[in-house]
Amino acid sequence: MRTDAPVSMGLLRRLFGPRRVRGIAADTIEFALEAAADTHPNEYMGMLRGEPASNFDIEGGGYVITDVLVIPATESSPTSATVKSNLIPNDNRNLGSIHSHPNGVLRPSDEDLQTFGSGVVHVIMGAPYERGDWRAFDREGDPTDLDVLDVDLDDPGEFFDFTEADL
Repeated sequence: MRTDAPVSMGLLRRLFGPRRVRGIAADTIEFALEAAADTHPNEYMGMLRGEPASNFDIEGGGYVITDVLVIPATESSPTSATVKSNLIPNDNRNLGSIHSHPNGVLRPSDEDLQTFGSGVVHVIMGAPYERGDWRAFDREGDPTDLDVLDVDLDDPGEFFDFTEADL
């Protein structure tokens, strides 16, 4: 095995560089807003995961946020939500975090900023959790644009659509 072979910069960027987020699926942000409303008055917390934009015929690379992963053993109260970081999958589908502020404040707290180092984009949703009651931030806590994309997601119901005969 040759160990002195040159490594392409494109490969290094794909493996270790920041992932570009093209937007969030409309169904995904709607799901998160509903989940935050259901969790109110406690905070809601999840991890943002995505798929390559090319899966949706979006050219130019990057990822589309398609899923909110709720981590087991997440603790939630009216003033905070805590995720056990050792339970978060470590793969390149992880794009950031999403959580709610039951008080409606759409900016990161000092505690939020301490958790923003991991991931590309972080979303904060505020009561009353309507379509416009959320904002996106980069890992430094600066506001960033996050387009809502009308893309077709796989029906999660199909995953659970099986009978005993299928087992």
